[in-house]
Amino acid sequence: MPTALQMASDDAALLAAVARSRKLLNKRAMVAAAASAVPVPGLDWAVDAAMLSRLIPEINKEFGLTPQQLDRLEPKKRDQVQKAVTMVGSVLIGKLISRDLVIKAATKIGMRLTTKQLAKYVPFAGQIVSAAVGYAAIRYLGEEHMKDCIRVAREAHLEVPLLGYTG
Repeated sequence: MPTALQMASDDAALLAAVARSRKLLNKRAMVAAAASAVPVPGLDWAVDAAMLSRLIPEINKEFGLTPQQLDRLEPKKRDQVQKAVTMVGSVLIGKLISRDLVIKAATKIGMRLTTKQLAKYVPFAGQIVSAAVGYAAIRYLGEEHMKDCIRVAREAHLEVPLLGYTG
């Protein structure tokens, strides 16, 4: 399975969007890992949900796929994007990100999150495992979301905005 960078390798605008998104993703994954290491049951789930509810819209923005950006497109292009979103099957592109959508996305990594919760009960080593799993889970979701954004941008022939990293 190719990475987002590999998928975007032949398009400079997509490569730039992936690079900016990865910077955001790395920061958020580190925060999630730190929260996962704290042996307070439920804290990591709350932090993960908060991280994802902020991260997903930021990644969408990098690819020109926020609801506001899509509203500015001409109707024909907006329809192309919506068809591409449907084809890709993403529930996180072009939508306002709610807690329910974050939970739906997190079900993709449910076993990892369960492992993370169980690991907290093993002193010291459990916190390390929990932090590693928390980091990996956020990275996985972010990477998969970037791949979906690339697929949609390509399928809809969407011009990806040349944004500067602001985060």
